[in-house]
Amino acid sequence: MNFDGRRHHDMGGLPAGPVHLEEHEYEHWERRVDALMMLLTFRKPSHLRGDELRQNIEALGPALYDELGYYERWMHSVTQVLVKRGVITLAELGQKMEMVER
Repeated sequence: MNFDGRRHHDMGGLPAGPVHLEEHEYEHWERRVDALMMLLTFRKPSHLRGDELRQNIEALGPALYDELGYYERWMHSVTQVLVKRGVITLAELGQKMEMVER
């Protein structure tokens, strides 16, 4: 947190530059992240709550928050929740990431 009690992501009331509202074409992986979020959130029983997503994104440090894009932050948060709940293990996640990189 900075001196006024705000976290890095909290821009409420501060100048942050222009907001670009135009639509853009989503990349394939971004659409997949969005679909994954819907499955995890609206499935019964739910594996992810909106507040968990937000809390994990807000907990990112300033450098990582600025480095990651919107959907990358979502994926970071989703993996945090799934590992915490025991749905996946860190080993399984690492193996899958290695496979995707190859």
